[in-house]
Amino acid sequence: MSDSAWVSSSMPYLTPRERGQTDAWAAEAAARGGKGSQRIVRAGEVPAPRDVAALLGVAAGEVVVVRRRVIELDGEPCELTDTYYPADIARGTPLAGTGKIRGGAVTLLAGLGHVGARVREDVTARLPAPEERDTLCLPPDEPVLELNRVTFDGDDRPIQVDLMVMPAHRQRLRYEMRIG
Repeated sequence: MSDSAWVSSSMPYLTPRERGQTDAWAAEAAARGGKGSQRIVRAGEVPAPRDVAALLGVAAGEVVVVRRRVIELDGEPCELTDTYYPADIARGTPLAGTGKIRGGAVTLLAGLGHVGARVREDVTARLPAPEERDTLCLPPDEPVLELNRVTFDGDDRPIQVDLMVMPAHRQRLRYEMRIG
């Protein structure tokens, strides 16, 4: 599988999976002949960083739940993702733990009554921080893409914030939108 040919769409990551289906990343990688996996580096309650607080609509420092993951393709790190949830949604659920969530977090959220209705994504390019560079095995001058995604429910409440960092040379993001 060629890195330069990888095209990713956000839609599968926003849709709850059917019972028995694998998570969206594993399915996407398998469809392209690869093996997608992830390591949960840490999970639990933390004070909301200022940028995350603004995206979630909570006060800076308010307790939120975070899951930090290293996303891998064929055993190699290809993305770092920190996903944040309001504490009243995620506290005491598998979202606050380091275990694998069958069907993925979006499926779990839907089962808890929190279904995404709208998503906002912002993409920027920058040089990686030293920790990101080390984890993603990048040379010092290799840029990364940072994709920040906020998922809102039907009442326009933010229910999930994803902060993703990925090597720019391995990515092509595709957006398709329906009008009307």
